[in-house]
Amino acid sequence: MFHSRKAYYFFGFLCTVLGFVLDRITKILATGLLGKPDIILIPGVLQFHYLENTGAAFSLLNGQFTFFFITTPILCIVILFLLSKLPYDNRRYFPLWLIGFLMLAGALGNLYDRIAYRYVIDFIYFSLINFPVFNVADIYVTCGLIVFVFLYIFFYKENELEVFYRKKEQ
Repeated sequence: MFHSRKAYYFFGFLCTVLGFVLDRITKILATGLLGKPDIILIPGVLQFHYLENTGAAFSLLNGQFTFFFITTPILCIVILFLLSKLPYDNRRYFPLWLIGFLMLAGALGNLYDRIAYRYVIDFIYFSLINFPVFNVADIYVTCGLIVFVFLYIFFYKENELEVFYRKKEQ
């Protein structure tokens, strides 16, 4: 896949930065353009609704800034550690590589909001099912987890995931 570990990390860095920048751009646009009333994209289904979220999805841990401030960097380090275990020269691991770096971008995007504003900017609302308001970073993390579970169950064999817990060969 990649010819060197350096190239692997460079492309991972680019993927993370691009994901982070896209998240920031959408949040800046949401902050500047959204207000009252909401912008209805598909009546009764999808709209843009500006929300300053001090918790997590479904208003869990509302107002727990310290919890998120501590756990998010730890989760980012865990993601980076797991990504460092993946072989950089094997295409079969590319899906894990991609979702890992996108999840990292999502975590960093929401961490940035928490540090800069003490809340996360959410703005995408599925009114059809009254789904909690979310943002692009949330899409990265949620889709990344769903794809990871799918890959874990249906794509990778057990021995292929040993890369996460065996020691690196020197």
